[in-house]
Amino acid sequence: MYSTQDLISLIAHKLEGVTNFARREAELLLMAYFDVDQLWIITHQNYLLEYQKTLMQWVERRASHEPLEYITNRVSFYSQTFYIAKGALIPRPETELLIDLALEQIDNTRSITVCEVGVGSGVISAILSKNLPQAKIIAVDISTDALKIAKVNTANLKVDLRESDLLNSVPEEIDILISNPPYIANNAPLEPNLSYEPDCALYGGDSGDEVIFKLIDLLYSRDIKMFLCEMGYDQKSKVLAYLHSRAYESLEFYKDLSGFDRGFILKR
Repeated sequence: MYSTQDLISLIAHKLEGVTNFARREAELLLMAYFDVDQLWIITHQNYLLEYQKTLMQWVERRASHEPLEYITNRVSFYSQTFYIAKGALIPRPETELLIDLALEQIDNTRSITVCEVGVGSGVISAILSKNLPQAKIIAVDISTDALKIAKVNTANLKVDLRESDLLNSVPEEIDILISNPPYIANNAPLEPNLSYEPDCALYGGDSGDEVIFKLIDLLYSRDIKMFLCEMGYDQKSKVLAYLHSRAYESLEFYKDLSGFDRGFILKR
């Protein structure tokens, strides 16, 4: 038996070198394992807890660089808690910017069709559905594992989930296309924790931008009016070059909170 504060210290020590936030992650592991909140942790520092076998396994998994979110099956995103598991990319804070921009651009006073390509965990479509009650949301992914996770996060919401390679299963007319596609080059070295995430959600081809270019092609061939897309920090010039001979109304790039190029809004 350990007091809460001693157990947190013990776990944090085991996680040193794995994360820069060892103590915070130790708290999050305890909160998820014992199903308590931050206030309980604060007010029960001397409460005796048993260092159980399963909890020890959780700690060892994290010490092996497995993402905390996959261990706890929880991810915090857009001030909400969503379900996550292996098979879907873990949502990153940078992607919240993509949603903010989408909500700024989309007119919620009329009925439109929004399609997300690469739905992953479903968090983008879930938030769009909650904030755009007039819109029809179609969300596709090539991965059946990801769609199972997205189904949990979009339950009771008006999100039409479909298994599809890009837009192959979407014959409807689309007004707005949105995507956080795979955009890492196939041979790019990755941090250890990324090895746990699905390759199909990370790697975008030999150059990394192939899927983005395929989506741009679909924007024109399907006469879609707007495309909001996340991209790699070094892909702005390639996107500009790819669109050099194309006609469009506007092309706006945006940066993430670290000042890196992170995506674009293309209007035709």
